[in-house]
Amino acid sequence: MKVLVNGGGNIGTTLVNLLLFYKNEIGLDEIYWCKRTINAWNQQELSLLEEKGVRLCSIDNPDYPRFKEVMREVDYIFEATANGVGLKNWERYQQLSNLKGASAQGSEKGFGIPFMSGINEEKIQGQKFVNVVSCNTHGSAAILSTFCGNRLEHLAEADFVVVRRSEDLGNHQRLVSGNVVARHLDATIGTHHGIDVIDMFKTIGVDCNLTSSDITTPSQLTHSVRFNIQFKNGIPKNIDALIVNNPFMATTNKFDSNVVFELGRRYGFQGRLYSHAILVKSNFLVTENSIKGWAFVPQEGNSILSTINAFLLQTSHPNSVDIMQHLKADLLREEW
Repeated sequence: MKVLVNGGGNIGTTLVNLLLFYKNEIGLDEIYWCKRTINAWNQQELSLLEEKGVRLCSIDNPDYPRFKEVMREVDYIFEATANGVGLKNWERYQQLSNLKGASAQGSEKGFGIPFMSGINEEKIQGQKFVNVVSCNTHGSAAILSTFCGNRLEHLAEADFVVVRRSEDLGNHQRLVSGNVVARHLDATIGTHHGIDVIDMFKTIGVDCNLTSSDITTPSQLTHSVRFNIQFKNGIPKNIDALIVNNPFMATTNKFDSNVVFELGRRYGFQGRLYSHAILVKSNFLVTENSIKGWAFVPQEGNSILSTINAFLLQTSHPNSVDIMQHLKADLLREEW
């Protein structure tokens, strides 16, 4: 099978390296990678991936195969672009008879069925277009499903405050000098995180009574989220068991995002954390009908893992379950 990763940012490069590492197990024949800008200052990075076996292509650089030609040859496209680029490409992908499927990241809402691992796998089996929801949507949805059941049967209502890092380590375009509060996009729900969680649960016929807010901080490390969950009939009896039963959820006894981030950089594949969320353990506020607490949310690692899962499901890979079990064993930890 031939696949193409379109986009050379943090998501695209980490995804390419994961696909290379598990290439034989997944059954990939060729991995193409499209880097929009190819010039002297990033040539060394491109050479590193070429040495590993990646085939480069470009939008307009005549020294490389053209993106518009490669997309007609591949079986699957991983859209790792942002800011509407993926949605524009979606219009082109619909015309490709060779294409078994494509996925795009959280910002490209409307690209396809909203998806994350552990929530609605059955809804994307064999489907052509999937929108892998954002890393913070992963975090919020995972916390809800962990405590309230896979179909949120125990949820009365919940409120989340997402505390965002402002920029990736390698970039400096969106750094802020102080805390910046996000506008509420919906007067009832709030920011896109709540909207996206609600839309995703709708794909399995579940209503989600959720509100969300968002504040961006002068940090380049992990995101964080403060959650307040109200239950219909009292809190679950064994909270620890619920957390352990969700393989995508991790815990930590650490309170500093820089410490958790550093552990990921030391021991995670490509320096990443891949859990949907990392709950700050032994720091919950618990009443008869509610639980409040904090979690760290890895930037992009969780959505990258869901992206590979989407590919396996969309292409009806015969070993999708075994491959995901292997990936989870390699990339996820119960505690940091």
